[in-house]
Amino acid sequence: MLYYLFEYLEKEFQLTGASVFQFITFRAALAIILSLLFSTIFGKKIIRLLQKKQVGESVRDLGLDGQVEKAGTPTMGGLIIIFSTLIPVLLLAKLDNIYVILLIVTTVWMGLVGFADDYIKVFKKDKAGLSGKFKVLGQVGLGVFVGSIMYFHPHVTIRQEKTNPVYETERITQNSEAEFRAEEQSLKTTIPFVKDNEFDYAQITSWFGDATGKYAWLIFIPIVIFIVTAVSNGANLTDGIDGLAAGSSAIIVFALAIFAFISGNFVFSDYLNVMFIPRLGELVVFIAAFVGALIGFLWYNTYPAQVFMGDTGSLTIGGVIAVIAIAVRKELLIPLLCGIFFAESLSVILQVTWFKYTKKKLGEGRRIFKMAPLHHHYQKGGYHESKIVTRFWIVGILLAILSIVTLKLR
Repeated sequence: MLYYLFEYLEKEFQLTGASVFQFITFRAALAIILSLLFSTIFGKKIIRLLQKKQVGESVRDLGLDGQVEKAGTPTMGGLIIIFSTLIPVLLLAKLDNIYVILLIVTTVWMGLVGFADDYIKVFKKDKAGLSGKFKVLGQVGLGVFVGSIMYFHPHVTIRQEKTNPVYETERITQNSEAEFRAEEQSLKTTIPFVKDNEFDYAQITSWFGDATGKYAWLIFIPIVIFIVTAVSNGANLTDGIDGLAAGSSAIIVFALAIFAFISGNFVFSDYLNVMFIPRLGELVVFIAAFVGALIGFLWYNTYPAQVFMGDTGSLTIGGVIAVIAIAVRKELLIPLLCGIFFAESLSVILQVTWFKYTKKKLGEGRRIFKMAPLHHHYQKGGYHESKIVTRFWIVGILLAILSIVTLKLR
């Protein structure tokens, strides 16, 4: 909204300083400040409201230290993250940008799915929450929507040709799309650590012959569904101890902001020889607001937590990360960049699979880990929550740096 207001003031009244809102870096900086302020200042009021409504966490006894003290801690704190993200985005972003629209829809969509799950747990006193099939249905529905937009929408393009007679500044690059030619709709993505690192999903359907492009969506959309489902569930599993999911996610999203800025900027994408994606730079404003919201939420979520994000937050976080990665064409980097989520999910899969296998073969179920997900394994080993979270964050930072290095390490 403010973007359009100041654009009008500059055009009609030549208001001094109004042009600063044309720059993505300025609006991104403002977005992260506003989201931080909102999440820290109004976050406390939201927590008090949750306490007043008795929206407390019902903690299942897993034999872990500190569980008794956590019982009754307000949940649904993901509302803080959602509102702290959307308010700055609505104020500062270009709301006609397809990538911004995609992320707003994702935030609201997954937020509603998570909210329904938390609502059933808290107010219906059903510890199982929303039925698994309805959760999956929500994730699949979002995957279909995102995949369809990425495939069919005319503004989701890449630019192949790297030469342009105009030396694009940040402002020109992001706001004068008419300057660009040779834009094309494409299902190309990037493969990390490979020299010629562009891969086209349409190649998978090459056996269709001349009709390859027409049927590529049959492959692409299921892949998007899998990515959205896997990452949102991974974030959900990671949300088990104070500050782990929010902190790990902030690191991941910050790395994605760098990818989005570079891929959406003609000069930097040309210099680093990476895929240039017109209109993508606007996504940095959304990502900045999201990072600020996550960091602000950590103010109340670090040990000992004053509020839990619940599925309202964790499913939203996972969905947003997945869609950003798909938008910047870095979804194949997810196992590395989201290594914490991947390890947490893998530990559960291995634990359940091995338990079922040994029970069938030996008549007695055996476990690989002391408890899954992985962070509970270390809790059972006697590590304090704060130490586990800090070390997971360190690993997350290393994975994020390695992911960023893939821009040149090929």
